[in-house]
Formats: sequence, structure tokens, C-alpha cells
Amino acid sequence: MDSSKIPNLNTLRTGRGRGGGLRGRALRSHQDVEVSKEAKDKIVQNTDQDAAQSRLSAVELGYLDDPFAKAFVSERGPRRFPIINRGMLQQLPIERTYVRTTAIDHLVHLFLSQSPSSPKQIISLGAGTDTRYFRLLHGNPSLQSTLIYHELDFPSSTTSKIHTILTTPALRSFLPSLTQPTSLSPSDSSTLHTPNYNIHPLDLRTLTSPYSLPSLPNLRNDIPTLLLSECCLIYLPPSLSTSILRTFTQHLLPTCPLSLILYEPIRPHDPFGRTMVSNLLQRGIVLESLETYAGIAEQKQRLRDVRLSDGVGGMDVLGVWKKWVGEGEKERVGRCEMLDEVEEWELLAEHYCVCWGWRDGEDGDERGIFGEAWGGLEGRDG
Repeated sequence: MDSSKIPNLNTLRTGRGRGGGLRGRALRSHQDVEVSKEAKDKIVQNTDQDAAQSRLSAVELGYLDDPFAKAFVSERGPRRFPIINRGMLQQLPIERTYVRTTAIDHLVHLFLSQSPSSPKQIISLGAGTDTRYFRLLHGNPSLQSTLIYHELDFPSSTTSKIHTILTTPALRSFLPSLTQPTSLSPSDSSTLHTPNYNIHPLDLRTLTSPYSLPSLPNLRNDIPTLLLSECCLIYLPPSLSTSILRTFTQHLLPTCPLSLILYEPIRPHDPFGRTMVSNLLQRGIVLESLETYAGIAEQKQRLRDVRLSDGVGGMDVLGVWKKWVGEGEKERVGRCEMLDEVEEWELLAEHYCVCWGWRDGEDGDERGIFGEAWGGLEGRDG
């Protein structure tokens, strides 16, 4: 597609028509956006409700099965375009829509299916309104006895989520230990701790120094652990995100089998990528590490650099759609609604990626839990 035909992603989302491309415009850096740290944080936090609305749109149209999506939508927005429901939102890179959810769910389920009776742990960075814990237990109640789940996010986000959980019986039913006085802090409505599900009110930047780490109750360092970052670390400068990951791999979880799944935008320098970045900048959304990790190769090296090098893999979302989604499922998705913008969808899908890397304990055993779960996946190096 010629760059002049790339849609203006903001106007496409709101239904105002198609705009022209931004030919010849260079990728702007964060220095061009003069906003305070607090204002940037607020902008990032506000994108979560957009994510929840798009997730609900995909659920209502039949793309996804998520009985808990509606609970986290405070205000209904405009109906999403098919191109948004199918793969991702043009304007915001944090949408939980079909291909993104399917890819991450696939990796998570492969992990959890290994030695199903053995304890495992998942840590979601910048979890927001994500419903994955509840969806997992809804689909497999036996995980209640084996899975420890942690979510880390800003206090304002965790306070809202905890309120929703406490006032929604369908969600609260998955947390029977909430009847215990120690589950909720009497002086802090942003914190929730149970044996299986924990919400930590935490600015991830407090994890950059291993010498003054915050408390993370119920975190275990002796069981296989999966880290999730769905368009979370992309908002931090590369040096900070690397420090955060090294805090996990070298200090909080130094010896246990450990993995990381990343979902992030890529390829910012072609015409479509420049348009994508420009549309985000118009809303004050700055992807701090996009230039440093501009492609799948850079994302894979990023995983190796934080000692998750027993195995690495990655694909753009178009590759996930073509290689991980079966023909029968593609036909089902195609019946959800008509998608006219096939070429635009493919462009979008080429500009987001899912990457994963792991270490299987101190010995780097190829046949450890993550090697068994992900070693045969298409997209893996080696």
C-alpha cells in the first residue's frame, strides 16, 4: 500500500473517515512531547479503559469468550471497526483483541499444561483491567490449587480493579479467601493479597534498583514463573525496562525456571510505522523503547540480554494469524463480521509482535518446563 493511502488511525477509530499518510515524516522522539512524568503516567493509565472497551466489543461480536469483560467497562464507547476487533487497535497498542489474546493465551496454556499438578506462578506487569486470571480459572477450576497469580500496576488502577472484583459476584467467587481479614488491607484499598491472586499497587520504576525493592507478598522464588508484559515496558526508556527485567531475573527470581512473554509494536520507520507513531503522539502516548527494539531480532536479543537465553522466539501478529490459527478457527472468526480492510489489517499485524524467551533453571536444561512447553513452537530460534 502506498503511504498516501495509509489511514489516519485516529479518524478511522472514531468513524470520521480516512485520512492521508505522513510521507517523509521522521519518527519523533519523546523529547518532542513536552509533558510531565505525572501527565505521561495518567495518559498511559487512561488507555486501559480503551482496552477494556475494545475487549468487550470483541467479546460481544463473538471473537473472544470472556464472561468477565463487561464488568471492567465503566462507560460504553463507539463500536469498534472490524479491523480493531480482528487484530489490534490502530490508535492504541494495548488493545486485548482477538489475535493478541489468542497468541498469549496459547503460550500461557502450553506453560500451564506442563506437569499440571505442580505449582506455577504468573506475574503480569501493568495488568490494568486484564481478566486473564479469572478466564483461566473459569476454563480450568483445578488451577485454583496450583496457580499463584500476581498483577502489578499503578495504585489508581489497582484500586479501581479491586473495587470491581469486590462488587462483582462472578469475579469474587474465584477468591474464596477474601473472607479472611488479612486479604485486604484495612488502610489501603489498592492492595489485595490471597494465596492465589495478588494485586500489588506498584510503579514498576521502583523495581529498577535491587537495593531498595518493594515488598511483594506471596511471591515465590522456587517455582516456574512466567512474566507477562503486554505493551507495558514499551512506555519506559530502554535502560529502565532492562533494569526492571534484570531485577526479576537476577534478584527476585534468580534461580527458578523463568520466562517472559512480550507483546509490543515494532517497525516504526516504514511509512505505516511512522503514521502509527504520529497518531499515538497526537494523544501524548510515547513509546519510549520502540526505536531501540524496533524489530523482532532486537526483541529477541533483549530477552537474551536479561539472561532468558535457553530459548527465544517471536513472530509478528500476521505470522501468528497465519501459522497458529487453524483454518476452522479462521472461518469462525471470519463469520463474526465482515472485514473489508484486509490490506490494512495485514499492515497493522506486521507492526506488532509476540516474543518469548526463557531459562529452565540454573542448569539451562533444554528439556525443562519451558523447553518442553515452547521448544517446538514455530517462530523459535534454533
